[in-house]
Amino acid sequence: MPLSFTVPDRFSSADEEAWWASVDKALKGQSRQRLFETTEDAFENAPLYGGRTDVPPRALRPAGQEWSLVQSVDLPDPVEANVQILEDLEGGAAGVELVFSSPENAASFGIRVNEVADIEALLKDVQPELIDLRLNTGGRHAELAALVLAYLDKAGVDPTKVKLTLDLDPCGWSAQQGAGGGEIETFRAECRDVVEALRAAGSPAQVLLANGRVWHDAGATPAQELAYVLATAADYLRLLETTSLPAEAWAERISVVLVADADQIGTIAKARALRALWSCLLEGADLPQVRVHLNMSTSYRMLTQRDPWVNLLRNTVAAFAAGIGGADSITVLPHTRAIGLPDAFARRLARNTQSILLEESSLSKVADPSAGSGAIEERTDNLCAAAWALFQEIEADGGLTAAIETDKVQAAVEKASSEREQRIAKRKTPITGVSEFPLLAEDDVSVLEAPADGLVCTPDISPDLPSAGNGDRFSALCESAAKGGKLLTLSTAQDRKVLKPARVAQSYERLRLVADAFNRKADQPARIFLASLGSLAQFTARATWTANAFAAGGIGAVGPTVYETIDEMVDDYRASGCSIACIVSADAVYGDQAEDAARALKAAGARHLYLAGRPGDRREAYVAAGVDTYLFAGCDRLALLEQAHGVLQKSQGIEISEQEVLR
Repeated sequence: MPLSFTVPDRFSSADEEAWWASVDKALKGQSRQRLFETTEDAFENAPLYGGRTDVPPRALRPAGQEWSLVQSVDLPDPVEANVQILEDLEGGAAGVELVFSSPENAASFGIRVNEVADIEALLKDVQPELIDLRLNTGGRHAELAALVLAYLDKAGVDPTKVKLTLDLDPCGWSAQQGAGGGEIETFRAECRDVVEALRAAGSPAQVLLANGRVWHDAGATPAQELAYVLATAADYLRLLETTSLPAEAWAERISVVLVADADQIGTIAKARALRALWSCLLEGADLPQVRVHLNMSTSYRMLTQRDPWVNLLRNTVAAFAAGIGGADSITVLPHTRAIGLPDAFARRLARNTQSILLEESSLSKVADPSAGSGAIEERTDNLCAAAWALFQEIEADGGLTAAIETDKVQAAVEKASSEREQRIAKRKTPITGVSEFPLLAEDDVSVLEAPADGLVCTPDISPDLPSAGNGDRFSALCESAAKGGKLLTLSTAQDRKVLKPARVAQSYERLRLVADAFNRKADQPARIFLASLGSLAQFTARATWTANAFAAGGIGAVGPTVYETIDEMVDDYRASGCSIACIVSADAVYGDQAEDAARALKAAGARHLYLAGRPGDRREAYVAAGVDTYLFAGCDRLALLEQAHGVLQKSQGIEISEQEVLR
């Protein structure tokens, strides 16, 4: 097919060999390997890929079908949450995810309910049959589903017309809670019970959730997230085999959640890989091919409290990638979600992020628009291979439940999380606005006031309920709720979590909190003097880099300035009131001036002296002159900043308690 546009001949005729020739020229003798990247899952990304003509477009979301714009709601008061729901739906949302307050959702705020009257207040003036209704109960709690079903019955809504998604997830719950044995078997019986009851009621609700958020938020790599989701789905197919559902209906009762983050190509590939892996799973189980409903939620792990406006960019990339990757529904977490309860403005921005992609960018109009992209096709294939190999390993060991009970899965996720933390500490994985280009003078953003009591909904069930398994227990719960019975009560959460959600920016953000506490308590703010040597051209690049490095820990910079003499620089140091200093300039200047500058600064009272750059073969001379620590690309930035805060506190004769940090 001829091109529909014209380009210069030199562009069309360029080949890979010519491209590499230009690259080699730019690298000036350095290795090409500098341009290659190793992913968290240990496969290599190349800097250039050719187009792929050997692969057809994948069967993702049907062509021309828009994904469903879902908004999460977790405001504790049901009446206030109802206002949010109506505003979300009027503002363009096609569905809502009701995040309930539960021990498993302790990291969220969560809607507090305990009887059907609360659900009535929550869904007042909402037409459930016209929207996607997703329940986020924390992975367990059939009681919450019973309250919703009892409300639908009381409101005269036909349950067969409601697109309802539950989140019963024994595997994810077991990993989060460290539960096993009898507890997990009881939960599995409750799941069978809900499946049987909803089948009898004619509800098409998807009951079981293979929830990638559990694994991603705890630190899993993309391949781990896919493998554990697939292993979860396999476990639930075996669970459904013990129900009266026909085999061809098993897959229809399972939904999947994957996490979309700011790795655009990685997120697209992960979504595409899930479809292929799901197809292989059904084929291996000798079941008919049924499309799985894929909901993608933007990553909580990637959100930052500092410079939260950057989260808008992260969310945009994540939502774009999820849409391109073929998600059936997408939930965008508001950009202030890591700080507190998002207000109406933050929620509107979250909705509009998707609305613009749908209505103005028309991303849903093309099926699998990334088909044929060499980079995305290879990443998809690599993820499929890595996830399938891990899935087979889990199955060979007895399935995911067994792997969770032996802590094998948790240990693997913890290892991946620890390795990521090391890369973040050394800034091999930079976080914009936090470890890279931090903004010390940022303005606070608006969030809603959240209750401080920390109460969550826990089951409050009569021991006279029928046994779970054949639908009688869930039916009895619905009947009790319809009569006004309280199925839940508010109590303090018991934190037993083994897999703990953590944001990647937390370690740096804690240092910023330490700096805030220091600035409230100390006579002088947290600052470092940049002892610049040489001309402006010689020190500017390294001084700018150094100022940003210390700003990542909340430590501001004094300087740099062009000095005619070292004595002039020392005079400025004394006038600054700083207790720590960092020598900054080009390596060539260090050879002539660094040692004299170090001795002069130490004599002037510098408690700790840094030098920006690697010491090389002059380490001993620098140490003798008074240099204490070296700051360079690849050093452990977190450890260095923690050390700097320790020196600052000693210099002021103060200590910062944990209570003062978390104030």
